[in-house]
Amino acid sequence: MKIVIQRVKESSVTIDGNLHSSIGGGLMVLVGVVVGDTEQDAEWLAAKTAALRIFDDENGVMNRSVVDVGGQVLAVSQFTLAASTRKGNRPSYIHAAGHDVAIPLYDHYCERLSQLIGSEVQKGVFGADMKVALINDGPVTIIIDSKQ
Repeated sequence: MKIVIQRVKESSVTIDGNLHSSIGGGLMVLVGVVVGDTEQDAEWLAAKTAALRIFDDENGVMNRSVVDVGGQVLAVSQFTLAASTRKGNRPSYIHAAGHDVAIPLYDHYCERLSQLIGSEVQKGVFGADMKVALINDGPVTIIIDSKQ
């Protein structure tokens, strides 16, 4: 699994012109599931997301987690994180997991992360044409691959 974590002041998902979900300060996470991923990948990434110290402490040092600051999380499925651009100019998504694997692992990541942060992770809709808005704070953007 691959995730892109962005520290945000706010973030939201709009579908068909209607606000679907939104958060205030916290993390906006793009979640990509690739062939071969397991629940262990989802759990490891959820733990890493909850514990990642990318929020400032009283001295302005990134030393606090989303849990420490009482932040919220918005997680959006993003199959394009599995893109291969090695050959040619058109990305290949052959490594992206199919719906039958990707949806349960995305849901498992969100459920486990909700448990770890003590509040519900807001979500997009798997496979929907979503408009994602955010105000990146910092900017702070971290890419994590469970296989690396």
